[in-house]
Amino acid sequence: MAVGSKELAPSELDTFENDRLVDELKKAKEELFNLRFQSATGQLESHGRLRAVKRDIARIYTVIRERELGIRATPVATEKPAKKSGSKSTTTKAEAAEAETTDTAEEASK
Repeated sequence: MAVGSKELAPSELDTFENDRLVDELKKAKEELFNLRFQSATGQLESHGRLRAVKRDIARIYTVIRERELGIRATPVATEKPAKKSGSKSTTTKAEAAEAETTDTAEEASK
């Protein structure tokens, strides 16, 4: 990546959820507007920033479109581990499901 924001690298954009992508797009568009305004009034110091923001916007649009087409996977929301209540049972969900299927198989064989 020659030009653009380091925090908006394509690998970083893959980890963002759709809502966050839309928020980043909105921020980038606002920044582009402000940079264009500064350029028109002669206050812009870094003209390279205009190019970088435009590329960031294009990257975000690309990721959004690729997700719509199914080319790029949407990140899966990570679930926070549930707090254990004071129960002494240490049965996991997998063990409970296995025990349930065993019980069902035993009833079916009768």
